[in-house]
Amino acid sequence: MTDRHPDSPAKGPAGAGSLIPNAWDESHAAALDEPGRLLYRSNLLGADKRVTNYGGGNTSAKVQTPDPLTGEVVTVLWVKGSGGDIGSMQRDGFATLYQDKLDALKGLYRGEAHEDEMVGYLPHCTFNLNTRAASIDTPLHAYVPHVHVDHVHPDAIIAIAAAKDGEALTREIFGEDIGWLPWKRPGYELGLWLEAFCRDNPNARGVILGSHGLFTWAETAQDCHALTLEIINKAISWLAERTAGTPAFGGESVAPLGVDERRHVASRMMPVIRGLVGQQRKKPGHFDDSDTVLEFVCARDMPALAALGTSCPDHFLRTKIRPLIVEFDAELAKGKATEDDKAAPIDTAIDNALARLPEVVAAYRDDYAAYYERCKHDNSPPMRDPNAVVWLIPGVGMLTFANDKATARVSAEFYTNAINVMRGSSAVSTYQGLPEQEAFDIEYWLLEEAKLQRMPKPKSLAGQIALITGGAGGIGSATAERMLTEGACVVLADIDAQLLESTCANLTERHGKDVVRSVVMDVTNENAVVAAFAEAARHYGGIDILVSNAGIASSAPIEDTTVALWDLNMDVLSKGYFLVSREAFRQMKQQQTGGAIVFIASKNALAASPNASAYCTAKASEVHLARCLALEGAPDGIRVNVVNPDAVLRGSKIWSGDWLKERADAYGKETEDLEAHYRDRSLLKRSVLPEDIAEATYFLASEAAAKSTGNILNVDAGNVQAFTR
Repeated sequence: MTDRHPDSPAKGPAGAGSLIPNAWDESHAAALDEPGRLLYRSNLLGADKRVTNYGGGNTSAKVQTPDPLTGEVVTVLWVKGSGGDIGSMQRDGFATLYQDKLDALKGLYRGEAHEDEMVGYLPHCTFNLNTRAASIDTPLHAYVPHVHVDHVHPDAIIAIAAAKDGEALTREIFGEDIGWLPWKRPGYELGLWLEAFCRDNPNARGVILGSHGLFTWAETAQDCHALTLEIINKAISWLAERTAGTPAFGGESVAPLGVDERRHVASRMMPVIRGLVGQQRKKPGHFDDSDTVLEFVCARDMPALAALGTSCPDHFLRTKIRPLIVEFDAELAKGKATEDDKAAPIDTAIDNALARLPEVVAAYRDDYAAYYERCKHDNSPPMRDPNAVVWLIPGVGMLTFANDKATARVSAEFYTNAINVMRGSSAVSTYQGLPEQEAFDIEYWLLEEAKLQRMPKPKSLAGQIALITGGAGGIGSATAERMLTEGACVVLADIDAQLLESTCANLTERHGKDVVRSVVMDVTNENAVVAAFAEAARHYGGIDILVSNAGIASSAPIEDTTVALWDLNMDVLSKGYFLVSREAFRQMKQQQTGGAIVFIASKNALAASPNASAYCTAKASEVHLARCLALEGAPDGIRVNVVNPDAVLRGSKIWSGDWLKERADAYGKETEDLEAHYRDRSLLKRSVLPEDIAEATYFLASEAAAKSTGNILNVDAGNVQAFTR
């Protein structure tokens, strides 16, 4: 596991580090049509998070195109559609609209008080029946009288835009080349403002929007791309020169903990926080202790700056009105343990912070409710989740929690952008966030609410975290696939590092890097099990589902069964299940949101087989352990159930060694005939596949089995001996 998402480069301070290189390849661009060059430009700009963050900003081009009905050449606005990301979008991510119809909308505009109604007219301007919805920013591009337009949110530019004297700084840095418009919520009125600015300033090549971002324009895609980078790099250089030698955020207040200590704090605190914010809906978490974040959370001015909130509306929508600062004594955490201490100083510091956390969280919720009451309008949507998205821990780093892992990660990226903005603004001027009422009007904008209402219903395991032991094998990987399909994040644990890597890569290719992680773990090693669960907590925030599936198989007559063979079966199939269940119970109880544990046992837990006494006995112990845990877990909403497979040969690691021959010998069969033997002895005469076990496991982990605990579900195609009694 890594601290940062592999696709997310670490972000340096605003104005610091190297300039953004121009990667435009004209030989490649020359072979593209005009929309193709727009897409190429968009992807290049969105690839560098210093230019704009995920989902932020938009790009456009006014393209001369034959009308599909008349054949007449018309001007069509190609502009990033609603909800897209310029860094990863494809050609179908653009909305396309008739420019003359967009111009005609001016005659319908009834003034700023009615600007939201203009969004309803945009579908009437659609070109060529394009189903991609146009965004609220469409007028901002439509009414700039230039062919190519970029709108991005660079940290270095927003540092100027969010400064108290941003207009004067803009003039100092750019002269008449780049203009200034004061803060205005994105919408139709701002589009008209931009049109008027361009008309009144024909020589300007762009404009900075106060507390928002940058607009630039040109007549070709290449020139527009080059201009955008030129302006950003000029701001980076200017900030670097002005802030050289100046301590950021008032200087360091507390030194950061070491990397191992920071991870320890995160893994202990995240399940508790996740439980506090996830009572209504489970939320994965994300931990960031990058240099940028550490500099901020350890700084003297951090509390005052954090209280101001963010400036850019894209930042604000992802991070809420302001972060929550965790009361954590980093100096105590750095203390040295003594022989008399019952707990290490770092754990004492964590325990102290956790003890105060419910009060701190309640205060944040109350403050958020008061903000809602102060700012709401008669037609405002009901108050949403009052919990913090961003959590800052002095000396440790930043936590973010959201409805899915990708959103939690992206929220952290956006707040890192906000940190960079605050660094630059506070170093050269006075940083100012969005006014509270403006922030509220964006957060509870009726158009944003309508967008939220259109979002698809969450999948059945959305927001949940599953840890699967034996995750690299046939049953484990099939179960991971099933859980991922239903919206869960999955941690695969296995002792086979090579097979684990390939299984993880395979699942990641289909489901994405955010939702799949792996950890090498021997279930018989107590320290390894504890470390694996801590790793899962640090990466996702906790555990909701444990699938205890790690297994071995052995076959020998009782007189040939050695103590070593007996102990191996008991270690893996009994002690291993105990160890992973114990850690799951600990995390689930910390979260206080219940949980589901599913043991993958065996038909042999209920029905004896010849020459397999060690295996059958260990499997029987799994079933009884599950029953015991069902009793213990019920008061905390932790359900424990068992799936009993029989003869899952395909994809199973235990059938790849001696076990296959040993079982064939036990039944007097050839190895190639064993699957048919198992199929034919079943009542239903059907083979049992890994996907069948995965389906049963998913059912027991899901809400559909919310009233089931202590149960055994046989998936064996029917075996009379294994009927439960």
